[in-house]
Amino acid sequence: VIPGFRDGVTGVARSMPTSTAVDRVAADLGIPCYETPTGWKFFGDLMDADLCSICGEESFGTGSNHVREKDGMWAVLSWLSIIAATKTSVKEILGKHWKRFGRSFYQRHDYEGVETESANKVIAQLLDKLPSLVGTSFAESSIKHADEFNYKDPVSGITSEHQGLRIFLSDGSRVVCRLSGTGTKGATIRLYHERYRKENFSEDINSVLKPLVDDTFKLLRIREICGLDKPTLIT
Repeated sequence: VIPGFRDGVTGVARSMPTSTAVDRVAADLGIPCYETPTGWKFFGDLMDADLCSICGEESFGTGSNHVREKDGMWAVLSWLSIIAATKTSVKEILGKHWKRFGRSFYQRHDYEGVETESANKVIAQLLDKLPSLVGTSFAESSIKHADEFNYKDPVSGITSEHQGLRIFLSDGSRVVCRLSGTGTKGATIRLYHERYRKENFSEDINSVLKPLVDDTFKLLRIREICGLDKPTLIT
């Protein structure tokens, strides 16, 4: 967070699967933070209504209310402005940020080309389990809350349902499960793993995430239902 960042910012927004790191910054600065479904149109509604000035999603799309679209050049210029204002390196900026707000270790695991029937079964059986998960042990922590994400647009009033399944842990970590695409080559199961740490920020990301990844894999029964042992893509 740099001096003057709060000035002129009406709010920030992120897509639901995106890391919750921005939520902690927004809460500290007293800035409204909106969690939307995946899709840039939801950001557009917020920006048009002057509810949001900065937005971003986990697939690397970021932008601000200067244009109703993603803008990679704007993101680069924003980083250069931060470096110029703080007169420190990116590594130093991140270090100070994590010391103040903690770090979200984050990965997306895609299981691509899954038979549509099997992919739907994975989602359905997890949805059935959600109410019984609260209070159970998970990834060296415990499950605090679990739900299906539904979004009511504060501008249009339209509700978008079935936007993904969320599992929140008591230590601030989180797992999101979404189904994407049902084309001729099947569907993609997307798992978003986010483990929150207040210290030990330099640990290997795979080691930090392993308990979360392993327990999520077991919970979703991906091997039993889909016959898969590992994701086809990790980002």
